[in-house]
Amino acid sequence: MRARRGAILLEAIVAVTILAIAGLAGVAFVSDASASVQRARTRDRAVRDASAFMDAVSLWPRADLDRHLGSRPQGVWRLTVNRPTPTLYVLLIADSTGTDELLRTTVFRRLDSDVTR
Repeated sequence: MRARRGAILLEAIVAVTILAIAGLAGVAFVSDASASVQRARTRDRAVRDASAFMDAVSLWPRADLDRHLGSRPQGVWRLTVNRPTPTLYVLLIADSTGTDELLRTTVFRRLDSDVTR
């Protein structure tokens, strides 16, 4: 009988240990999920702010786009304006280091000689 009580105690300790490990895994999962949600919210805010700025940049006339050719800091972002053809401009907004691309678009601006009178 005494040996049986020892085995039951050992089984109870093993069961509590397994439950503790499972509980810790659950807490770690919830913590990681919470951090992921926070990162997603931060990224969403950054993309929405960059989108509002891109809306303004995409309306710039040809002269302003030409003035901003290349890559330069623009507030909290890095704006890159490239002109692969005489009528197309590629606009890129990245984070301040220029490593994390947030938005990219291409806009068309007709040549001054193409304007009909």
